[in-house]
Amino acid sequence: MKIAITGGTGLVGKHLTELLQFYEHEVIILTRSERKEEDGIRYIKWLNGMKPEAELEGIDAFVNLAGVSLNDGRWTDKRKKAIFESRMETTEEVVRIISALSKKPRVLINASAVGIYPTSTTMIYTENSTEVARDFLGTTVINWEQRAREAEQYGVRVCLTRFGVILGKEGALPLMTLPYKFGVGGTVGSGEQWLSWIHVEDVARAILFAMEHETISDAVNLTSPNTKRMQHFGKTIGQALHRPHWLPVPSVMMKLAMGERSQLVLEGQYVVPEKLLKSGFEFKFASLEDAIIDLYNK
Repeated sequence: MKIAITGGTGLVGKHLTELLQFYEHEVIILTRSERKEEDGIRYIKWLNGMKPEAELEGIDAFVNLAGVSLNDGRWTDKRKKAIFESRMETTEEVVRIISALSKKPRVLINASAVGIYPTSTTMIYTENSTEVARDFLGTTVINWEQRAREAEQYGVRVCLTRFGVILGKEGALPLMTLPYKFGVGGTVGSGEQWLSWIHVEDVARAILFAMEHETISDAVNLTSPNTKRMQHFGKTIGQALHRPHWLPVPSVMMKLAMGERSQLVLEGQYVVPEKLLKSGFEFKFASLEDAIIDLYNK
């Protein structure tokens, strides 16, 4: 297949590109800056008035991973505006490019997030759940998905991949493990909040799986089938790093340190990847222990 990716240099994008090249697919990465072809990957400029559609004719799949990171800095009004607008701008441009192509891609895989579900310590969410969060993150994801669904009017199958907390060498995990490395790790907040996680390799594998399986569409939860509470998650990190899990981190401290962004670790959802499981997808890292050990023993 010939596949175009936005956000291709980020955590997920790099792993996805590597996987696609392993299976000998052609990869084109859309970028804001000029970049020469490297390691068999073509780079094409987009946004800022660029019209890349002529160079994208014939693509079989479009993967949109672009957007300002949720994990960097406090969620000031300026930061929240950037998080929201970056997702709207890039997704609108992806849909515009699709509309301009004479031959449409078969599928659009658009990044999304489990933050669309309300936080809860008792609810279990699948792709059929109708409850939606009305906070900043929930509202952002709702609008993000609505923009991506506009590609359906061009006959394109749309998959909205709702990412859980992605575990990789970059992203959220290094911040979560840092206290343990200094010997002061412990339960964050109440410890009862759910953490719907997924290993980054399974994210890449699930995206490719969704591309290849035409029966999969609309919302697709990308989370491990074994969601854990934060207390269990912390203990697992401590064991993997051979560090103690003993010093609780009160919610008030997290809120003072991180502001509104603290909800990413103080609140959570139990999210089940029902569509992937029913479609026959097999997780390489279904166990949290295996995922953490893999990432810290490579």
